[in-house]
Amino acid sequence: MTKAEISFIRSLASRKERYVAGVFVAEGEKLVKELLASSFSVRRVFLCGDRIQLPQQVPVPTERISPREMERISLLKTPSDLLAVIEMPVYGNTETFLPKDWVLALDDVQDPGNMGTIIRLADWFGIRDIFCSEATVDCFNPKVVQATMGAIARVRVHYVPLPKFLQRMSSEGIPVYGTFLEGENIYDAELPATGVLVMGNEGQGISAAVGQQTTHKLYIPSYPTDAETSESLNVAVATAVATAEIRRRLR
Repeated sequence: MTKAEISFIRSLASRKERYVAGVFVAEGEKLVKELLASSFSVRRVFLCGDRIQLPQQVPVPTERISPREMERISLLKTPSDLLAVIEMPVYGNTETFLPKDWVLALDDVQDPGNMGTIIRLADWFGIRDIFCSEATVDCFNPKVVQATMGAIARVRVHYVPLPKFLQRMSSEGIPVYGTFLEGENIYDAELPATGVLVMGNEGQGISAAVGQQTTHKLYIPSYPTDAETSESLNVAVATAVATAEIRRRLR
């Protein structure tokens, strides 16, 4: 590999450079093979060693490199034997989007692991669109991509001015549900066939600006309700509980 190639791939650790180039990095055999089989456009694949074999029909420029070179281009602490450079997908106009099912909204979620897990949860529960505040961690961050385990290929992630988006949803008659420490017990609440579920920041929860746009407040109760417990749930865990309950009702 040339120094320029190595420098370019390393630069994709930066959000700014990813969006200038319009590409992101995925690493690991399972993840890369899933993305190769998806609708995403893969620009280039780098393999290390002879263990991994790609399908013959994959029309992607492929290069076998040394372990030392893989260490130099890897954006993870532990390099894998397979790395791909992939074009960012382009989705439709969010200003005219109207959901026909449930969608998720993320208000300043910061942790890459949480973000990746939430995308994976959305994939598992059939939620195809996630709308994020502009300060939410980038879904093409290498750690986020890794944590999605391929779900990033099936879940559309959009970045929008979130209060404005939620205001338009409610004006169109789409209920906006938010998870709060005070609110209606999620197991007693009415959950319609279509809605927006808002999940908040790890430390601050849902912001005041976004909270003003929610039409329904939900609470996930602890058990037993009068016992002393943890102060709150991790945002990814809370998302799992809420989306599981929504799907249980609508099955």
